[in-house]
Amino acid sequence: VQLQACGGGLVQAGGSLRLSCAASGRSFSNDAVGWFRQAPGKEREFVAAIIWSGGSTYHADSVKGRFTISRDNAKNTVYLQMSSLRPEDTAVYYCAADSRGDVDGEYDYWGQGTLVTVSS
Repeated sequence: VQLQACGGGLVQAGGSLRLSCAASGRSFSNDAVGWFRQAPGKEREFVAAIIWSGGSTYHADSVKGRFTISRDNAKNTVYLQMSSLRPEDTAVYYCAADSRGDVDGEYDYWGQGTLVTVSS
């Protein structure tokens, strides 16, 4: 089972990026799929999550109104659309899947991370 996260890069403040997380070897069908980020010298933090069945979404207060998590059933892929990016959004972004469908769960599958750098 692999989660492949991609889409990171360097962007100016106020810009946008879209991250993708695709699963190989399993389906997201009953999962909660989340995005987390870790900035240098800081702990990993929750960004957003989606419950695959039903599509309920959750976003951290720090990104509400700027980031949107979504899914593509046919592609078994989760996206994180990031807009109005700020320098404090700079971090390595990870996607993860919780096979019990628990947004607050342990997330048993993790991708390798993709770096987002926002310049001021």
